Amino acid sequence: MANEPAAAAAAAPPEASAATGELPHDAANGAGHSQASFWGLLIGSIGVVYGDIGTSPLYAFREAVAAATGHVPGVVPSRDLVLGVISLILWSLILIITGKYVLLLLRADDKGEGGILTLVALANRALGKPSYVVALLGMAGAALFYGDAAITPAISVLSAVEGLKLVTPVFEPYIVPITVVIIVALFAVQSHGTARVARFFGPICIVWFVAMGVSGLLHIWDDLTIFYAFNPYYGLVFVANNGTVGLLALGAVFLAVTGGEALYTDLGHFGRKPIQWAWFVLVFPALTLNYLGQGAMVLAHPETLSNPFFLLAPSWALLPMVILATLATIIASQAVITGAFSLSRQAIQLGLLPRMAIRHTSEEHSGQIYLPAVNWGLLVAVLALVLMFRSSSNLASAYGIAVTATMLITAVLAYFVVRRLWQWNLAVSLVVMVPLIVIHFIFFGANLLKLVDGGWVPLAIGAVILFLMITWRTGTRILADKTRRIEVPLVDLLKSFEKRPPHQVPGTAIFLTSDHGYAPASLLHNLKHNKVLHEHNVFLAVKSADTPRVPEGERISYEKINDRFSKLIIRFGYMETPNIPKSLIACKKVGLKFDMMSTSFFLSRRHLKASGKLGMPLWQDYIFIGMAVNANAASDYFHLPTGRVVEVGTQVTI
Repeated sequence: MANEPAAAAAAAPPEASAATGELPHDAANGAGHSQASFWGLLIGSIGVVYGDIGTSPLYAFREAVAAATGHVPGVVPSRDLVLGVISLILWSLILIITGKYVLLLLRADDKGEGGILTLVALANRALGKPSYVVALLGMAGAALFYGDAAITPAISVLSAVEGLKLVTPVFEPYIVPITVVIIVALFAVQSHGTARVARFFGPICIVWFVAMGVSGLLHIWDDLTIFYAFNPYYGLVFVANNGTVGLLALGAVFLAVTGGEALYTDLGHFGRKPIQWAWFVLVFPALTLNYLGQGAMVLAHPETLSNPFFLLAPSWALLPMVILATLATIIASQAVITGAFSLSRQAIQLGLLPRMAIRHTSEEHSGQIYLPAVNWGLLVAVLALVLMFRSSSNLASAYGIAVTATMLITAVLAYFVVRRLWQWNLAVSLVVMVPLIVIHFIFFGANLLKLVDGGWVPLAIGAVILFLMITWRTGTRILADKTRRIEVPLVDLLKSFEKRPPHQVPGTAIFLTSDHGYAPASLLHNLKHNKVLHEHNVFLAVKSADTPRVPEGERISYEKINDRFSKLIIRFGYMETPNIPKSLIACKKVGLKFDMMSTSFFLSRRHLKASGKLGMPLWQDYIFIGMAVNANAASDYFHLPTGRVVEVGTQVTI
């Protein structure tokens, strides 16, 4: 296949990016920017990076206490229970978000980019070679992200709209319909891009975090003993003394840190320092105050446990708070949808998913992309979840497993990076990473207890995506091997031309290939049927690098074989969308000029037949063929001029 990735690149699976723009690589450290630019990045990061974790107070504390009391209505939670839950939430924010992400992983960048894909690339680099185990871990983490991407809009928007019941019970029958309308509208506008909306993300989220912090602060005075929650003893004793109930509550506590992966994922878009400053200056204080306020209010007024977040607000501010919460959840949902688009592009580039139509929605930012297939597929999944679970409390059982699994994978991969790549000594590596791995493992185990109640949903979504990734990767390898056996070595073909040259026609022919060692099938069929050869012939291979972006000076490799034949390699990073015509224009730097009006592109279109004998069972062959048939055409994916493309069909049995 023309876009078949290099082996090293294929070993590195992708991760999502929920950012709304692209920045130079030095942005990862916050370097090279003016003071005004720094504050602009900080404000932007509050809207995009912290949108998801910023909506967790809507349901995290409520669901954790409900789990600890067995979801029995009217049960008054004990003081130790409330202090234990708040302590677990606070220390989860401190250890996982502050310790692991803000202070540690934000330093693990690859040319300014972050995310699980970056961690996989760094882990492979640390090990000295691509590892299938590392690749599989990365693919699993990437696949689980889609489960998270489906649940986040559903639970976030539902939890915000449910606040209308507190304004007036009249709204109760309309909660689900209103949620459906908001979600459909959100996905319907994706094709227009998020550039305009993104300008308001930061300011709205700043107002959101300030409102959360102030409303929490107003109720801390209800019971000042809530400050005992800063003592981890209360959290540890609560889990130790409550057995399975304690673990169920711990699984719900994890809802407070969902969205933490975005800090690392969006490193390349906002920079380490703006993200760190935003956390310490605004986000962490606001979350802390809000959770303390909810805990103090419930200690003083147990009846507020039904919806402690919205009951923090004065009666006159309830409706504005519901509106603000709805806007915040839309922002959180937008971030994860954009992340799904970016993740899918990276997966396509790395050969983990078939080509899909990618539309750029901004002339200024290459990160502004829209994938129709992903958008509508995600919409169907989100609506199915809303209609299936019908409340944020029911969805809370499904939320968490995918995120805990992904965070556990990042913690394991991070160990290899700090130990082998950063060359920390063994003792320091173990002291720092083992506790984090153990914490994630405990959270994952606690969330597994919710498997029957809905936790299977994200796992099922992730399992399907992982299966499709493995099928596509295995199928393309089998197809490449089969094609290689029937192809002619390029050296032998060129020697035959010297003895018996074909008829020559003017112009340039570009033959897309995946291996310069063999003659492309499109060339052989052109000779067989048309019996002509162009004046100039270029064998073009498009390769995916295992880096986010390829510097312009390293993008093109050119080798002249003789006066009529040459080899050309164009490389793209996994964060880039291939554009062959634009890259061909840059070939002037290596002395190669193309006149598009006299250049023809020859592509091989394979018609596949299943056999079930070359490595996959027959039923899996059919799934691979179905994915290949529905893949976006190579001419569209590589942005080739439609009037200059010639496709030659061949039949291949796999």
